[in-house]
Amino acid sequence: MTYSKIEDGFVICVECRRHRVYTVCDESRYLVVRNVPALGCGDDLVRLFSTYGEESKPMDAEDCDEFTDVYWIKFCLIANSRFAKRKLDDSVFLGNRLQISYPPEFESLSDTKDKLETRRKEFFLQKKKKESSESQEQRLTSHKTGFDPNG
Repeated sequence: MTYSKIEDGFVICVECRRHRVYTVCDESRYLVVRNVPALGCGDDLVRLFSTYGEESKPMDAEDCDEFTDVYWIKFCLIANSRFAKRKLDDSVFLGNRLQISYPPEFESLSDTKDKLETRRKEFFLQKKKKESSESQEQRLTSHKTGFDPNG
């Protein structure tokens, strides 16, 4: 965060950034969507998530406000659920602000194994890209200066 001067005893925040950290255990290929208006608009919600999800159904057993519903959505890939959550969390749907969360408690053992394996592959891919860009940058620097740090 970047702060400006103190005015009237308060620190005025010039630039605030919200960062939310999720571990592999927090994420899921399932999402729970709360605060959906109870207007029989399940088909509209399915269409909204159809770009990302493959299956959705209402969760009647979940506690919710009197005029709202809760839906469970299953995704093919965790990346799709991440994208959908990032794009649609806190978005307005028929006048209500959607509240989207990951429910890892719905995962099976194979889902968890797949999730960990996918994350491991993503990590090594990012590491490989970083190493190749650093080595390319090092080659460009040594070419421009005529200095080779490797000898």
